[in-house]
Amino acid sequence: MRSLKAKIKRKLPWLMLDTKVDIYFLLILIILSSAGIIMMGSASYAVALKEHSDSYYYFKKQLTWLIVGFIAMLIISLIDYRVLKKKLFGKLALPWLAYGASAFLLILVLFAPKDANNIQRHLYIGGFQFQPSEFTKFAMILFFAYFAEKFYSRMNTAKYGFWYFLIMLAPPLVLLFRQPHVSAIVIITIIMFAMLFISGGFKGKNLLWYGLAVVGIGVPGVILMWEKIGHVRTRIELWQNPFANPRGDGYQTVQSIYAVGSGGVFGVGFGNSRQKLLYLPEPQNDFVFSIVCEELGFLGAVIILICFALLVFRGLRIAAKANDKFGAFLAFGIVIQVGVQAVLNIAVVTNALPNTGISLPFFSYGGTALLMLLAQMGVVLSVSRTSTVKKA
Repeated sequence: MRSLKAKIKRKLPWLMLDTKVDIYFLLILIILSSAGIIMMGSASYAVALKEHSDSYYYFKKQLTWLIVGFIAMLIISLIDYRVLKKKLFGKLALPWLAYGASAFLLILVLFAPKDANNIQRHLYIGGFQFQPSEFTKFAMILFFAYFAEKFYSRMNTAKYGFWYFLIMLAPPLVLLFRQPHVSAIVIITIIMFAMLFISGGFKGKNLLWYGLAVVGIGVPGVILMWEKIGHVRTRIELWQNPFANPRGDGYQTVQSIYAVGSGGVFGVGFGNSRQKLLYLPEPQNDFVFSIVCEELGFLGAVIILICFALLVFRGLRIAAKANDKFGAFLAFGIVIQVGVQAVLNIAVVTNALPNTGISLPFFSYGGTALLMLLAQMGVVLSVSRTSTVKKA
């Protein structure tokens, strides 16, 4: 057995067969994924029966993607994450290729058919629906981790911590604005600035530069979105008072509030939600947490929130103890993405924030999104193999 491992190691030096993943992080992943598929199945059966004449339609598809995603995650966890910064095709590093591929896919989306809301967010490849913004999130995290490690000692300068950072961030945000995909813009911006903060970019004169950027770019950008993207203005107005139009544009938010409120402390019981019976639109997608609150109540919702918090906490521990800065930044960005999406989604379904179309990691329906998420979890597990954090 040892000789076989030695042979594999010689031929495939980037495989990590003699190290262990962080078992606590993996266990939390299993708990969240299991809870997610069960609750998505419960939330979706009425709408699945109506739309596809099969109560388990969404559940079966999501379960298939979950199995594929877990296999991909375990395989990726065996691969040394440092191969992600290797140079291919001569001198071009993989993060640059990922960044370029992301931009190319976002451009292709602009030529894709628009949906009923005049929005372009998906590509249709071989019968599959793919949302490039999901890949863009990881591509940006990967690219910035590579960039921040390479120029770590100079991240506090205006050249690297401000100008290069904005030049890197601008193209994907502009392309996402054209779709328009405001929620992806918000998530990517938060992740990038969080990574900039831990890499030392918010130091010295850079703080002044960013203050000027907020006034000179941020404010006009918000005004432009307000004027050019009609549904942004509508959603903010409805956020202030969704009951002003409870049977129109405010219907989904109102039904979500009913679902959350009717759950009480202990919930109405698993499978007993009334709002999912074609009252709450898209209960299997962005508003699945509303059904969680209704069926499992306040206590069930809190337990799920604790699981998300533990996942982020353990991921940050892995990042803090990583073998190098690239691994630290990479793991940090990925777990921050999960945390940000969870917080924003829950804020939306409880009407603490305007409806922005943000999915709940591990819970919301979406095959390619789940596959991409689990692949990223595989990267964090790969980092944990070289991390000095205490493992079981």
